[in-house]
Formats: sequence, C-alpha cells, structure tokens
Amino acid sequence: MTAILPLIGPDIARKELIGRFRNGGVAWTRQPEDVFDHDFPSSATGKAVPYGIYDLQANTGWVGLGLSSDTPCFAVDCLAAWWAATASRRYPGATQLLLLADSGGSNGYRPRAWKYYLQHTLCNPFQLTVTVAHYSSGCSKFNPIEHRLFSEISKNWSGVPLETVELILNYVRTTKTKTGLRVRAELMPNEYRTGFKVGKQQMDALTLTRDATLPQLNYTISPNSI
Repeated sequence: MTAILPLIGPDIARKELIGRFRNGGVAWTRQPEDVFDHDFPSSATGKAVPYGIYDLQANTGWVGLGLSSDTPCFAVDCLAAWWAATASRRYPGATQLLLLADSGGSNGYRPRAWKYYLQHTLCNPFQLTVTVAHYSSGCSKFNPIEHRLFSEISKNWSGVPLETVELILNYVRTTKTKTGLRVRAELMPNEYRTGFKVGKQQMDALTLTRDATLPQLNYTISPNSI
C-alpha cells in the first residue's frame, strides 16, 4: 500500500488569561460587560495554552487546551492525542507524517526534548515515520495554521471575555468557515513542567536522519523498538 503523507501545521497559539479580561474585537450583547482594566495574571483564575494542529488536506483543525506550561512534552502529547482520535481514522494505513512547524517555541528545532518526545510518544507507539520541516526564523507567517485556523478562532471569540475553560473550548469547537473548516478541541489536563533535560546518550539513541538541505531545520525520525 502507498503510504499516505498528511501535511500538518502544528503551532502554539497566544496564551490566554482565564477571567474577565478585555478581549479585542466586537460582540453584540444586550448589556455591556465589565472587565478588568489591566491584564494582571494575579487576577486570572488560570492560564489557557492552546496548541493547534491544522490538516491541510482535510481542512480541519484540532486544538489541545493545556492549563500549565507550553513544553515539548505538551506539544507532542497534543500530536499523539490528535493522531489517535482523528488522523488515524482519516488516514488508515498511514505510515508517514509531515509536520510543518515554526522554528521556535515548544516545537522548535533547538529543543532536544521535542525530538525525544516525537520518537517515544508519536513515532514508536504509532509506528509513524515523522518528517519535520521548520520554517526559518521570521517566516512563521507563512505557516498555513496562522491564517487558516488561529485567525478564525480569534474571530469567533472576538470581543468576548474568556471567563472559563468550558467557554474557551466551546468557542474553539464552534469555529467554522464557508470553505468547510471544522475544529475539534480537547482539554489536556496534565501538568507539564519545564526543565526536562535530554542528554547526549538519549539523543544518540534516536533514529533521526537530517536532510541534506538545511539539516538543522529538516529531519526525519523513524520508529524503533526502544
């Protein structure tokens, strides 16, 4: 069988403070809503960290909503949850996956933990060969997820204070466009801590092959039995 190669744009959206904070834009209501005049984190009930995945072939979005830190472990957990719940059914028999990712953040080309978790959380459990192509610094605006998914979500909740996690999830899930975009969202309740270090021995054990063109930005990780 010919392997299917979905083109996926994963990325982190802007972190959102949860509470009665001003949210830019316009929304029609019967009564005006009072909001805080400053965005002090101490006034928030929490922090929402949306990690989005946009499937270019299917014109669908998937967002994992974290409540702690934006870490490589969180990013790859979102990818694995998306693959298990959605993509594996849409692309049965797929053995390869192409990720178009920004060059910084939790899914950047520098963090060793990003590659480590891709190997052990995505490639090995699902027997996927994952090729990652990072956009060069300053070129993230060309990532389709920015203007095909995140911008549409921002329009949907424009002008509305994001007071609860349930409200945020609802606005993400009800985001759609005339061209057929539909979005799913799941809460990622685990606590993701920063500071995880990956040593040289762990890196050497990865089945990672770098591309001849811009090898720091383009590489492939294959499944292994470790």
